[in-house]
Amino acid sequence: MNENKDRYRIYHPLIIASVLVIGILIGAYLSVVTGAWLGRTEIGMGKKIFPLRVPEIGHFNKLNEIINYIDEYYVDTVDRSKLEDKAIDAIFQELDPHSAYIPPSDLQAVNESLEGNFEGIGIEFNIRNDSIVVISAISGGPSEALGIQAGDRIVMIDGDVVAGKGIVSKDVISKLRGKKGTKVTVQIFRRNTKDLLKYIITRDKIPVYSIDASYMVNDSIGYIKVNRFAETTYEEYLQAFDSLSKRGMTRMILDLRGNPGGYLNQAKDLADEFLSDGKVIVFTEGRARPKKIYKATSKGGFENKDMVVLIDEGSASASEIVSGAIQDNDRALIVGRRSFGKGLVQEQADMPDGSALRLTIARYYTPTGRCIQRSYEEGKEAYYNDITERFKDGEMQDKDSIHFPDSLKFTTPKGKVVYGGGGIMPDVYVPIDTSENTEYLTDLFINGVVSQFSFEYADKHRAELSKFADAKKYDKNFNIDDKLFNDFITYAEGNKVKKNPKEIKRSERLIKYQLKSQIARNIWNNDGYYLVIHHIDDTFQKGLELLEK
Repeated sequence: MNENKDRYRIYHPLIIASVLVIGILIGAYLSVVTGAWLGRTEIGMGKKIFPLRVPEIGHFNKLNEIINYIDEYYVDTVDRSKLEDKAIDAIFQELDPHSAYIPPSDLQAVNESLEGNFEGIGIEFNIRNDSIVVISAISGGPSEALGIQAGDRIVMIDGDVVAGKGIVSKDVISKLRGKKGTKVTVQIFRRNTKDLLKYIITRDKIPVYSIDASYMVNDSIGYIKVNRFAETTYEEYLQAFDSLSKRGMTRMILDLRGNPGGYLNQAKDLADEFLSDGKVIVFTEGRARPKKIYKATSKGGFENKDMVVLIDEGSASASEIVSGAIQDNDRALIVGRRSFGKGLVQEQADMPDGSALRLTIARYYTPTGRCIQRSYEEGKEAYYNDITERFKDGEMQDKDSIHFPDSLKFTTPKGKVVYGGGGIMPDVYVPIDTSENTEYLTDLFINGVVSQFSFEYADKHRAELSKFADAKKYDKNFNIDDKLFNDFITYAEGNKVKKNPKEIKRSERLIKYQLKSQIARNIWNNDGYYLVIHHIDDTFQKGLELLEK
């Protein structure tokens, strides 16, 4: 019972975050479609104006008449816009879990994660001890070009002191983001520098990267982690692939774990890299949309070389298109745990007031003909609680707890049995190992103590750590010794995490690897983090083992 509680507490925040993202963001139909009541414009494949939608003369608009009536005669003043938003939202509550109404205030943030860029100064930051601390200057952004460095503290923004003022993240974002071409002045404290450094930064488009990490595991195996399918994902993949190929990659681990999906065309292009000409990648079909089949072309750059694909319960939509295409074509082994189970395609229509609708207009099917969409007949709450139920039902520890009816059985060209109706079931199942999990470990993460300590250590020892030639040298030669580990435990106790010797002993290995990987992230970004944390990543290790056979 305690182990169930442990793993639930550890993974529940991640699951809820993933589910919220999945419910709003994933799945667009080839490209974003924008438009208004009198027409629509398709973006990404050239402009195409659809026929005007003119209401029939004499048509009675019940919803509009009701709102007009309330607006004119209700006893108190009402906010008409808010009434309209709530009415539209209520309508969408009656549809599937992935159709959504997005109000104007939320649309920019929702779109940014898929458009591949936003406008600002280009830094990743955290607030530490009431100071804005630069974690890294984003590659290709204006801050990097000016020489702003990891560890810099932003003390003033446009003449206003922001250090020691209780500033929060959303206020930092509002001050530093802005239209391309506008300027913002920041004054920065940097270690070993006497005076504040003044930078006048011209805001620009800042890339939002889809590739979390790409590195060589050994002389021949490369690793690429894709965190979403945004407008630039395929282009980023090609850059990572080219870099690793030049360094000797002949086998690949493609990591789609935790990837909530995104644009279908990006998933199609990525799958095309691994499948030979003419192979079916996916097909879509809806009540008002005819069947459309997407096939691989001759352009693939990794069609005949060994690879594995990693998935888990956070892999959804476009991630499932890629893994389903690879599995159904008997191209490579899928490793991990059952994916989320989203087989619905959304189309976005932008409204004149800046709001948008994302409406499910089709289902997608893997090459064998299976739809992997989970049932949502019991309502949205039950639908999103399904992932949590998988923990409770034991699916995360034992694949035999998963049961699919024979009616959902399909067969690949080589005779492998695969199932629809509930995500992609991996060819090689890897359970979650909870043997070292404790409430103490959970409390460390809930309170952010590991990341805080790791940042402060890396910041203080940046020059010393940077003497390692690269993350691999660091991984090989740097260890969390007893003194550093005990310093961390003391630090944690001073940050509201009560010492528990028995649980500390049980979780010691995990804590040390988390510290080491987080320190690496602060010096070598995500490549350093993943290189280290993969030592205790069972799914990664299984994929590596399969490739090395």
